[in-house]
Amino acid sequence: MVTTPIKTEKRLTIQAVEDIAADTTAIRSLDWDRDRFDIEFGLQNGTTYNSFIIRGEKVALVDTSHEKFRKLYLDTLTGTIDPKEIDYLIISHTEPDHSGLVKDILELAPQITVVGTKVALQFLDDLVHQPYQKKIVKNGDKLDLGKGHVIEFVNAPNLHWPDTMLSYDWCTQVLYTCDVFGMHYCSASLYDEDLGKIEADYRFYYECLMAPNARSVLSALKRMQKLGEVKVVANGHGPLLLHNTSELIDRYRNWSEAKAKAEKTVALFYVSDYGYSDRLSQAIARGITKTEVAVEMVDLKSADPQEVQEAVGRSAGIVIGMPPLSGSHAKEITANIGTILAAAKSKQVVGMFESYGDDDEPVDPLLTKFREAGLKQAFPAIKIRSTPTESCYQKCEESGTDIGQLVTRDRLVKQMKSLDSDLDKAIGRLSGGLYIVTAKKDEVKSAMLASWISQASFEPPGFTVAVAKDRAIESLMQVGDRFVLNVLEEGKYQKLMKHFLKRFKPGADRFAGVNTQTANNGSPILTDSLAYLECQVVSRMECSDHWIVYSKVSDGRVSNPDGLTAVHHRKVGNHY
Repeated sequence: MVTTPIKTEKRLTIQAVEDIAADTTAIRSLDWDRDRFDIEFGLQNGTTYNSFIIRGEKVALVDTSHEKFRKLYLDTLTGTIDPKEIDYLIISHTEPDHSGLVKDILELAPQITVVGTKVALQFLDDLVHQPYQKKIVKNGDKLDLGKGHVIEFVNAPNLHWPDTMLSYDWCTQVLYTCDVFGMHYCSASLYDEDLGKIEADYRFYYECLMAPNARSVLSALKRMQKLGEVKVVANGHGPLLLHNTSELIDRYRNWSEAKAKAEKTVALFYVSDYGYSDRLSQAIARGITKTEVAVEMVDLKSADPQEVQEAVGRSAGIVIGMPPLSGSHAKEITANIGTILAAAKSKQVVGMFESYGDDDEPVDPLLTKFREAGLKQAFPAIKIRSTPTESCYQKCEESGTDIGQLVTRDRLVKQMKSLDSDLDKAIGRLSGGLYIVTAKKDEVKSAMLASWISQASFEPPGFTVAVAKDRAIESLMQVGDRFVLNVLEEGKYQKLMKHFLKRFKPGADRFAGVNTQTANNGSPILTDSLAYLECQVVSRMECSDHWIVYSKVSDGRVSNPDGLTAVHHRKVGNHY
């Protein structure tokens, strides 16, 4: 039975669906208009927060919802079940979008036993600030609800918080995964009937949240092999996976195996529940993974010194989010910082960022110690003076890309030296025009020089552009995003080309000193270009180290009817 969604003015609705499996109900909080999430990546299709009820002889509630849904969720929950009948609250992880109403649930039903990992319950203590009954579970532990509903827990740290666990019901073969195998996609459809509609959001979600933890993904998938068949993935965001379950789980495996094979790794140390450390670190991690460098995320609060030492030892670079000077875990965190210093080697590079917590340890004294140890600074220290904005997160991503490019510079040098290859010379004879792609999303702007452009359709008019994965503008060219293609004019392009070929510092304004106008879609038009096209991304195809982005054109204009497009000729085809 599907209940009629309850609508509110802010387009927040609730959907309760009984019998998604035997004795199992889904409560989905639909956030139709949310356009930013978590590490501040843009959303095209809103999101959902999914919660579940499993009724055996005992009753378990799996996760709650975002606090913005407090009334809608609690009204729906109490209309579905008497909270006094709930025996267990299973916490997949404690990020507020899933655990924001735990305190409310405990007030309604103080008899509930909260089930989670040791780390999750430690985090939860700081959220609810009241005593409650708790049960710590480890990988492989089981909880028997009766009527065949035996819940087995799978430890999945760093997906994408250190406290994450999956829960598998042996009776229904439903796997409750919270963030894992989810996507930010809001629709009334409960399941993944139309793979074509959701796969771009599924991939984007993976790239933003899971790709920085590819090795942890593979570890979790290995632990999942001990479970039975997974018929349904009851995730925490988006439609549940029923029709394409195996296919979409396999995509995680394939993507993660490719990323885990990276030649170089950067160890990124942060404090998961302090200030904005987790969000800022995820933005930096995303920038690193765009350069085909692996990231190892380590929580300074919960990691042991041996784990920290090993992470530093196998990494080409180190990034540290500044921890608090005081607090209940200050001793452990300070010890781990000391371990990083002791294990660091002069051939490594280092970057640092503030977390904007209550009492961040200052950057400069620690950075000086690393410099004295011979480490090179990978990017200017990111010093947060106020609540992070979209521009700040973009700066973090670009800083991550900088450190990734720095640790793989030897690979680029090797490519550039192989100039005698006949194949490289032959590929270099493929010519193209000269263009500059410009984009703006909210307060974030970016641009890139491009020559791999080709018209791809007449109706609607459309073209493709190849975008290297480590380009800053790649984040602004997801499906649904809008941008402008500026066509450069033969004989008049040198000034613009020289400007956009510069290496910009993370967060720098790429349009400073350049004449621009604003297109109807909000992106910058370069006034000195020969022509421009206003475009919207329709689809993306992955091609090794580039994305092929197909876009439709909605508007355009030529400034000089007699002008010719500038042409780019290369000598070799193995680098720009």
